Amino acid sequence: MRLAHHIGGRAGEAQSAPLFAFGPEARLAAYRIFHADAFEWLAQAAPCSVHAVVTDPPYGLVEYSAKEQEKMKNSRGGVWRIPPAFDGCKRRPLPRFTVLKEEDRENLRVFFRRLAERLMPVLVPGAHVFIATNPLVSYLAYEPFIAAGLEKRGEVIRVVHTLRGGDRPKNAHGEFPQVTVMPKSCWEPWGLFRKPCEGRVQDNLRKWRTGGLRRISPDEPFKDLIYSSPARGRERRLAPHPSLKPQAFVRQIVRAALPLGEGVILDPFMGSGSTVAAARACGLESIGLEASAEYFQMAKKAIPALARLKVKESGGDGKPIPRNSGDG
Repeated sequence: MRLAHHIGGRAGEAQSAPLFAFGPEARLAAYRIFHADAFEWLAQAAPCSVHAVVTDPPYGLVEYSAKEQEKMKNSRGGVWRIPPAFDGCKRRPLPRFTVLKEEDRENLRVFFRRLAERLMPVLVPGAHVFIATNPLVSYLAYEPFIAAGLEKRGEVIRVVHTLRGGDRPKNAHGEFPQVTVMPKSCWEPWGLFRKPCEGRVQDNLRKWRTGGLRRISPDEPFKDLIYSSPARGRERRLAPHPSLKPQAFVRQIVRAALPLGEGVILDPFMGSGSTVAAARACGLESIGLEASAEYFQMAKKAIPALARLKVKESGGDGKPIPRNSGDG
């Protein structure tokens, strides 16, 4: 098993043991990241050792293969669509899930079945799993998760306006100016699942500290609609990963994932470390796994910097979310 281990402390320095603290006195929590294959790591993880999962997995396995990554970096396309410039702005490459073949789709089903089966024994009862997906392929992840015994608890809709979709027919823009091939994408679904509780939710909360979602405030519940801009500017310069999620969004997810602010959040496909950084910023302990040596090194540098970013969070109404003094 390929494994490189890095522990981050309050200032991003290595420490001898993982720490956990929550509240205003511990704004930046400790974290552990591993250069490791997620399936191998999960196979060796202790049972009932993870309290929540927040992740954006490599859909199709196709787009993050060495071949397709090289095409993306060289602007040669492949499964990555290289959009044309728009009003002088160069758009980032996007995975073209419409080009997946039946073999690719079956590989996806197998991938998520293996993932769900490896996660189940590692999760504590009542642990929630937030998994980023796409409207075109979400069913390929959801069905295996349900079959493995995870309860589907809904979806969190990230309202995000990008330049994805809405294009006219390729090489026939002038002939069919009134036609769009697919709707312009304005949302991103995050599947929400839960390992069954032991007894009632209140009993599970007392024993395992899981089973529900943390409220925004005593008067406002966590909502399944979150407005979120794409990661831009300094944030993207700190972590130039093609699928980077913004801290303003991910911090809301990780905070909700641990209802009492206790436990460990796992991101088995951490990329450049946005989930780990968000947990660190919120005072929550986390573990990140990444198989790519390039992205693992990127995460080591990016996590402390992303965690220190000051961001504004918007809720379902698009307005800033007020925070209690005890929140990170």
